[in-house]
Amino acid sequence: MIEIRESAARQIRKLLAQQHMEEGGLRIGLKAGGCSGFEYVFAWEPAPHARDHVCDGPEGARVFIDPRSFRLLDGTVLDYDTSLMSRGFLFENPHAKSTCGCGISFSVEDTHLASPDGLAEEDHQ
Repeated sequence: MIEIRESAARQIRKLLAQQHMEEGGLRIGLKAGGCSGFEYVFAWEPAPHARDHVCDGPEGARVFIDPRSFRLLDGTVLDYDTSLMSRGFLFENPHAKSTCGCGISFSVEDTHLASPDGLAEEDHQ
């Protein structure tokens, strides 16, 4: 599962309210690409898809993850940074061997976690 820290939960709830999707959640997925091999993708969804993993956090925040992306996200801690230097979601992903300076892409050492044909785009829709 994914641990959703309080600061991330507050931001998810705030942005869902702005989207008028109070019962929805943040979809987090992965796609092949970015500077390091995989990159995180985000979308606001009114409800999870049938096969999604649903992670519940503080204040009723929910994160939806497709099964293929979940293999590389399981055990991740999702936080939200509000420092003066940056603002955005932060990932503490135990599967990431290295991350790009942007924080949105990463590479993995244990390649059996990623499918041989990569992450399919249709898994994120």
